[in-house]
Amino acid sequence: MKKILIVDDEAFIRENLDRILKEERYSTTIAQNGKQALAFLKEEPFDLVFLDLKLPDISGLEVLKTIKGSDPDLLVIIMTGYASVESAVEALKTGAYDYIKKPFKADVIKLIVKLALETQRLKREVRSLKKQHEGTSGSRPFISESPALKEVLSQVREVARHAETTVLITGETGTGKDLIARTIHNLSPRANRPFIEVNCATLPENLLESELFGYESGAFTGAKDRKIGLFEAASAGTIFLDEMGEMELGLQAKLLRVLEDKKIRRLGGTQLHEIDVRIIAATNHDLREAIKAGRFREDLFYRLHIVPIHLPPLRERPEDVIALSEYFLSEYAKKFSRNFKGLGKDSQALLLAYRWPGNVRELRHVIERICIMHNAEMLRPEHLPKELTLDSSDSAVPVIPFYFPVPREGLNLDEMVNRFTLHLIRKTMHMTDGNISQAAKLLGIPRGTLRYKLDKFFIDNNQQGENF
Repeated sequence: MKKILIVDDEAFIRENLDRILKEERYSTTIAQNGKQALAFLKEEPFDLVFLDLKLPDISGLEVLKTIKGSDPDLLVIIMTGYASVESAVEALKTGAYDYIKKPFKADVIKLIVKLALETQRLKREVRSLKKQHEGTSGSRPFISESPALKEVLSQVREVARHAETTVLITGETGTGKDLIARTIHNLSPRANRPFIEVNCATLPENLLESELFGYESGAFTGAKDRKIGLFEAASAGTIFLDEMGEMELGLQAKLLRVLEDKKIRRLGGTQLHEIDVRIIAATNHDLREAIKAGRFREDLFYRLHIVPIHLPPLRERPEDVIALSEYFLSEYAKKFSRNFKGLGKDSQALLLAYRWPGNVRELRHVIERICIMHNAEMLRPEHLPKELTLDSSDSAVPVIPFYFPVPREGLNLDEMVNRFTLHLIRKTMHMTDGNISQAAKLLGIPRGTLRYKLDKFFIDNNQQGENF
């Protein structure tokens, strides 16, 4: 529901305008003077303002200048019973959308409001399309080489078009659920309205409730002034409830009512306030298992589960590992003035072999750390942290890169096997300081077989520490 602020010192004008707008199912708030109007504008967002030029405390033009200074996109329609060309021109130059004389007819008001809100909608749509073309507005772009992630992004683009639809994003920690949520917002008709992120795991239930729903003055000890909650602050935009699986059951019940009624009641208040927000929730928990364990409400789950989007872990989309590594390497090399131009083939194999329990977040931090600590043209194995290298102290047996992607142009299997065998032998010989018997034992092959392979690959003790 669109929210309109009426600012006029004449009761007849206020009441008449309020009646006309409510007939058209708009939500209205009434201010009798400029100071009261500015106080309302600080507390909650509006879509449109009807503003009288002649007010008892401060002039309508001063109120208009303050409004446009804090929110240039808010539409303001000037009203006056003392119309003049000069005042009309000055108001329009200051940023007023239009100018009407009192008294006015109901049909005129209905038409001007309809045109103003349609103009506002079209402006937001143009900006949304521009953001869609340019990317995700300040967020890092999605690197999507894998079919799995391309399918996710296809779902994101489709659901973004439907501004009312609730979305539930699931996936392991570090997969980028927050980035998915922001992308949905940025590609939606709500793109130019607030995007408010709430981490449900960081606040206890009572504080989270007051943050979400706000409170009235005197609602509890220390509540001296009324506070608008995040649901109201996100008006016409998106609220992102991260770590949804951590929310307490009592608050889950209240959130369920919000989802069903699209209304909130501030703590300590009696009045219901309608809200217009898209809700996106995210969790790294299995909510169905949480339901069985009695930690999550089943009815809330189905209210959130309208459009589920699952982000697969990085280990299941190996095509993205190298693409993301190259992107982060370029980003951090520039940030820290390093010379890195790319990834060596041996480094790529190690990056692909690792299972990335921390997902994209872990990969980003690894590349950032490398760019802080090292400088070279190519990222080599010795730049990688020990948990990614084959001679890690906690694993004598290397992890084979089962997820190594087969390039579209194909590969030579025998050559790949030989290269990997060569790499394993060199690393093992390095670990054992060239002791063939010990290396053979670690590799699980007879000493004679290892000797044969050493001869085959022309490896001697001077080469044992080299990388292929």
